[in-house]
Amino acid sequence: MKQPDGYFITFEGIEGAGKSTQAARLYEMLKERGYPVVFTREPGGTPIGERVRSLLVDTAHPEMAAETELFLVAASRAQHLHQIIRPALGEGKIVICDRFLDATLAYQGYGRGLHLTMVREVNEIAAWNCKPDLTLLFDLDPYQAMSRVRDRRQVEEELPDRMERQNMGFYERVRKGYLDIAHEEPQRFRKFDASVGLDTLWNQVSDCVTRELSRNWGEPERLELKGFNF
Repeated sequence: MKQPDGYFITFEGIEGAGKSTQAARLYEMLKERGYPVVFTREPGGTPIGERVRSLLVDTAHPEMAAETELFLVAASRAQHLHQIIRPALGEGKIVICDRFLDATLAYQGYGRGLHLTMVREVNEIAAWNCKPDLTLLFDLDPYQAMSRVRDRRQVEEELPDRMERQNMGFYERVRKGYLDIAHEEPQRFRKFDASVGLDTLWNQVSDCVTRELSRNWGEPERLELKGFNF
């Protein structure tokens, strides 16, 4: 059982797949059910990480090298783990994170073309052996995903950020990366078809996480009886 060590859930997928919406919705559901839960994101999650995120998405830096991008993400992650993720897990909490290690492998490895061995080594240095218990992958055709991004930006009256301005080939490689990673670790990944409606997708996500928590971690009432008072 995972109660004393917390439970780490990550959400992955390309831009426009809807993962951030579903992650926030899961956080609210678990909080309402009485679970001790923390919601965070990458890059970001801390004041330092959010400043790194701003740099990564800034359209003023189209010249940023793939290696620079990789090490900036890793630096943000190291601070994130030190300040947010590890303390929360050590307190026996559920941590929901919008992107984590798999995003770096998919984006900087498959997407940017950096050597996968190097990306994995940098991930390992930044993460200190911390790995998710459960990863939810939202799979979506890149053309549909980018159409959603454009529609959202029009509503927000904002221009796409640096990561949203990549060509379609980049997103196709990222999607392939995610599918390859999920295929290699079927025990950790749960894949969802993100082309379905938001409510249909949410029902699938909530059912999945409820089932996984019940099987691998426990219900809030049982945790309190065991002495884990949050």
